[in-house]
Amino acid sequence: MQRPFSLLVKPVSANCNLRCEYCFYRRVGRMYPGRRRMERNVLEAMVRQLVGLGFSPTAFSWQGGEPTLAGLEFYRQAVALQARFGSPGQVVANSLQTNGVLIDDAWAEFLAEYRFLVGLSLDGPRELHDAYRKRGGQGSFAEVMRAAEVLRRHQVEFNILSVVTPLTSLRAGELYRFFVGEGFTYLQFIPCVERTPEGRPAPYTVGAEEYGRFLSDLFDAWLADGRRASVRLFDALLEQLITGESPLCVLGGRCDHYLVVEHSGDVYPCDFFVTRRWHLGNLLRTPLAHLYGSEKHTEFACMKGPLAAGCLSCEWSQVCSGGCLKDRQFVGDPKRVASYLCPAHKEFLRHAMDELRTLAEELAPRLAARRADAGSQ
Repeated sequence: MQRPFSLLVKPVSANCNLRCEYCFYRRVGRMYPGRRRMERNVLEAMVRQLVGLGFSPTAFSWQGGEPTLAGLEFYRQAVALQARFGSPGQVVANSLQTNGVLIDDAWAEFLAEYRFLVGLSLDGPRELHDAYRKRGGQGSFAEVMRAAEVLRRHQVEFNILSVVTPLTSLRAGELYRFFVGEGFTYLQFIPCVERTPEGRPAPYTVGAEEYGRFLSDLFDAWLADGRRASVRLFDALLEQLITGESPLCVLGGRCDHYLVVEHSGDVYPCDFFVTRRWHLGNLLRTPLAHLYGSEKHTEFACMKGPLAAGCLSCEWSQVCSGGCLKDRQFVGDPKRVASYLCPAHKEFLRHAMDELRTLAEELAPRLAARRADAGSQ
């Protein structure tokens, strides 16, 4: 039986209407020069192949660059193809990660109608957000906040994705209160870990110790606020404690949650590893199911397995599984080294695990009841 996976789709590759200093995907533009927009034949083949596998749900995550540059008509075609190739009763889920610049009433009406889950990129208050996320040299804070209001008006479900940099790492409590104060209660924080072209840590790369303090301070603010917001990392850790499985790939034991599909139909195992080394093939020539089961993809999926010597004796290795391969590669050979963020994970887990275990014990009966109800429907 085919192991379920989702697709992370790059319909316009690295094309974007912002120029964020810390954007890791911008380098992919050098691999794909010229016009970058997914053609109809690629879109149709991709949808037909994934929907045809019958996963429930069948999940498409549309990202970039800036995926709204593909145009609203492109997504109308996508959902029409999903309906055309889907089976009766099959659930198809779509999500869209956007900077918000192009979001207007027409976009929001569509996203609401087809129940897209939207991720809106916002790094915090104006001075923090505008430091790196710029358009024509100007910050984009006002445009993001406008997009949030449009999405709310049309009752589109959305969450906030916030990149943690040296500027924000010491202001976790302030960030949390800002987001909750603005009514943003579904939050995801991503540490920025990038290098310059010369191979040095980029100035916007967050320090490991600073990120550990950030997570600990964020956790304390979350508890003090009565856990009003959903913080993805905390929710994932609670689910892992209750079920033994993590919904986050960075905490999983294998890197095989999804495949990346570039605008051309080229397929890769992860958007941090869109490189010639990890090119799996093209879906116009080889079906997605075969690319997922290929020897090269299996090699990538298992790269997390060999942990560094220090990880083997670490009390937290069963929780973090060595962390993200990208953050291990930042230090050296991902098969042999501990994650760059290892000190952060240790500091945070020491700080929060007792409270997380207590919360998990409280939440376990409710989760079991929800699963029982879902199974009886």
